[in-house]
Order: sequence, then structure tokens, then C-alpha cells
Amino acid sequence: MATVKNLNNFPFAAIIGQEEMKLALQLNVIDPKIGGVMIMGDRGTGKSTTIRALADLLPDITIIKNDPFNTDPKGLATQYETEEIKIPMVELPLGATEDRVCGTINLKEVLSGGSSTFEPGLLARANRGLLYVDEINLLDDHLVDVLLDSAASGWNTVEREGISIKHPAKFILVGSGNPEEGELRPQLLDRFGMHAEIRTIREPNLRVKIVEERMSFDQSPEEWFEKYEKEQFAIQDRIVRAQNSLSKVTINKDFQLKISQVCSELEIEGLRGDIVSTRAAKALAAFEGREEVTVDDIRRTITLCLRHRLRRDPMESISTGDKTGAVFEKIFSESVI
Repeated sequence: MATVKNLNNFPFAAIIGQEEMKLALQLNVIDPKIGGVMIMGDRGTGKSTTIRALADLLPDITIIKNDPFNTDPKGLATQYETEEIKIPMVELPLGATEDRVCGTINLKEVLSGGSSTFEPGLLARANRGLLYVDEINLLDDHLVDVLLDSAASGWNTVEREGISIKHPAKFILVGSGNPEEGELRPQLLDRFGMHAEIRTIREPNLRVKIVEERMSFDQSPEEWFEKYEKEQFAIQDRIVRAQNSLSKVTINKDFQLKISQVCSELEIEGLRGDIVSTRAAKALAAFEGREEVTVDDIRRTITLCLRHRLRRDPMESISTGDKTGAVFEKIFSESVI
């Protein structure tokens, strides 16, 4: 089992509150095909802290030694020297250029017959890991499109002057931002699997506890990791078990029909909402150690999967989350809970 200790980052097991965000992140790790997470919320609510903590928690991966693409040697015909590394956690700077993100082709080297023709970018480093973009709503739409395309296809293609290079880029895309600074375009937002909303904790006693815990961690991180070590390993083990059992999880056909009824009544365009809601419910069932999806699994995940796909009416007072919940209760009310 991999280490879960990085003295620079707060332990995942010690994070108080923000259950929506933590659940969405863990479900995407269990099933990366959910399609990533968009986290919108107030500044200083622990978005970056939580994402870094999750990356520290995940098991190590085996790669071909010194490979810039973190290639998995499993199943390859040729035998390579391997090494174990922490799962990649790449943070995309807001001012990053497309060359920095995708990589560059060295035309001079190509024309002179050299072999070192491609300089890998951040997408190569993120392969088999997490790619985190803070303030993604301020990032150029074209770059967001590139990230989403790579996350969905699992490949990055760089083309220049008739030369094309393609490499694997399978990663979980996590974006965060402050809604006061603007949302992503609906076409881009829809392509994120889940959307978590987080707010500043208002309860004074809970705020005091969070401050005390953070100050205590900063003073003696080693003691803190000893305190939470068992919980850290328990969460890691639970995630690994869920990943291994996910293929065995089933969902009742009637539940699938009701999920589609919810999407239809909410007038959600396309079928991404139906697919992601089903995947998230199955991932939660696996996380809870079950092989069959329950109504509660769907209840706990469907808002995360649909709220950002709703058409926004500025005249409506009800939030998209409340609207999704109301339609869910109406359609699933006939099911046995």
C-alpha cells in the first residue's frame, strides 16, 4: 500500500465539511469516465487544499522508468525497467500557453534529422493522474476546449507544419472558480461530469474548529499524519476496493428509466446527464461496498451530475440544485426507498 503522507499538504481525512466536493472527487477517482469535476465556490473554502490532499491519498502507480508520459508497462510486449511514483497531480497556471499545455514540436530538430522532436507539455505529465485548473472560468475558452477534448478522448494530438504527434493523456480534470468572476460557457460546462457548489461555513463553532486544526497541523504536521494515518489508509483502501468492484455493480432498469425521466423533465439537452448520473450512482454503490445501486445512491449524486446542465432562468428564485432535487423526489416517489 502506498504512502499517504506529504507533510506539505493537509491530510484528506482531516478536512471538515465540503462533503459535496469530497464525494465528487472520490467518485471521479473510482470511475474517471464520469468526466471530471467543476467546483464553484467562495474564495478560501479549501478547494485547492482538498484536491492536493486527495492526490496525496491515492495509491502509487507503476511507470516505465524516466518516461515523460507515465506509460503503464503492464501488457507491453517489451520488458522495461520500471519505477513507482506518486500519482501525478499537475496544476495548470492561469497564464499557460497552448504550447506549454500540449507540448511543442521542434521543427529545426526534425529537419536536421534529429530524434528529439517533441517536447512534452503538461498534458503528458498529467497522464494517469489529475489535472487541476484553478480559476478555470478565467482561462481562454480555446484552452478549456483542448483540456476537455483530451480528458474525454484520453489522447493529446499536436500538429505543426504537416507533422503530427499523438500521446496518451488520460487524466481526471478538476476545475475550480469563484462564480462572482463568471461561469464557463454552457457548452463547456456541460462537458464536465459533475459540478460541486461549496460555500463558506457560517457556523462559528465549526469555523473555530477548522482554524484550530489548521494551525495545529502547521505547527506539527508529523503528529497530525500519525493521528489520521489509519483513516487515510482506510479511505485509500475503500477507493481501491471500489475501483476493483465497479464492473460488478448493476443498476435496476426501472431506475435508469427514472433517471432519464428526470433529465427529460428538466429539459436537459443531450444524453450526457443520463450517462453521468448512472455512472456516478454506480461509483457510489461501489464506494459503499455494494453491487447494486439504490435510490439513495441516485439521490446523493444526481444533483451533482445535473445542476450545471439546466437552462438558467434569471427570473427563477429556486436554485438549480433545489429544482433537480424536487423533480427527483417527484419521479422517484413511487420507488421503494
